[in-house]
Amino acid sequence: MLIPLAMGGMLAGCTGPLSTLAPAGPTAGSIASLWWVMLAGATALFALVMGLFALVMLRPDWARRISPGRWIVLGGLVLPAIVLTPLLVFALLTGERLLPRLAADPMRIEAEARQWEWTFRYPAAGGAETRGVLHLPAGTPVDVVVTSTDVIHAFWIPRLAGKIDAVPGHANVLRIEADRPGTYQGLCNEFCGVGHTGMRFDVIVHPAVEFPASLAAAAAGKVQP
Repeated sequence: MLIPLAMGGMLAGCTGPLSTLAPAGPTAGSIASLWWVMLAGATALFALVMGLFALVMLRPDWARRISPGRWIVLGGLVLPAIVLTPLLVFALLTGERLLPRLAADPMRIEAEARQWEWTFRYPAAGGAETRGVLHLPAGTPVDVVVTSTDVIHAFWIPRLAGKIDAVPGHANVLRIEADRPGTYQGLCNEFCGVGHTGMRFDVIVHPAVEFPASLAAAAAGKVQP
């Protein structure tokens, strides 16, 4: 009874605008599925170990009949392998799906980090630029080219994709896609100085047909994000 209550209490804290368990895109959905599968595997392994522990405590004569070598092989190798091998296979398959192979020529957006703000540039939109707000079209894969001008930062939009480092003098590429229009939150997830906690940005996802006009208006300062 206590274990379900404890798990329920922990999961209650996994909500909100930065929750990876409320995915709004295919990449974030794969990451959330992996998390749930790993949680199920960890729970199963814990239950098996606790079951063996209870059996040993309740039936000590039975436990003494098993040699130490068999305990090591069965309990230390076979039991974990039964649970961990399927989890490893699932994790590898999920990782393959996260690789950016779905679109031959996706839109590219440049994300530049500096202490303590983000600048976004849109080469396909005539070099439009926004600060503190990333604009995306819904249902469209986008490659975000992430770099930094000073120290190492990390680009992360929990509800849309995993995180990637922003490294000075180097460009890392992260593919993201939002399922539907809406407003999301992103942040730097690498400690980068005294202003780290405030280094966040908004993500506004527009309907694909409205994206060019909305981006042009935002870059020109005609609308407030």
